[in-house]
Amino acid sequence: MPHYDDALAVREARALYFRDNGFGDDGGYGAKWVKIALGPVPAFVPNSAARVRAVRLHDLHHVATDYDTDLAGEAEIAAWEIASGCAGYAAAWILNLYALAIGLVVAPGRTWRAFVRGRRSGNLYRLGWRDEVLDARS
Repeated sequence: MPHYDDALAVREARALYFRDNGFGDDGGYGAKWVKIALGPVPAFVPNSAARVRAVRLHDLHHVATDYDTDLAGEAEIAAWEIASGCAGYAAAWILNLYALAIGLVVAPGRTWRAFVRGRRSGNLYRLGWRDEVLDARS
């Protein structure tokens, strides 16, 4: 699990997260299609406006929680986001429910612990996107 230095601005930590995961400078937000790895089988999904709207916050959640982007890590972040609430982000609810289901098979303990952690957490979905969040420091 990566950990980003608390002294970094959120923008800097997110840039490292993009780099560490090979997402490109813009995190892939401008791509028409995105690859989602389902174990050894990649799936390609349209990078819809609704998905981008949700994933901009989802990526910041990865930075804040230190959940990885492998299959188990995506299950963890999905469980955490569902438990803490995805508000009006339908794409987040849908994608997270799929990842949660996979997580209950591949990493049930980790997924459950992330869900419990999420029940005691808030997240950015209720606040929505604001550029000034990127300039914040912890």
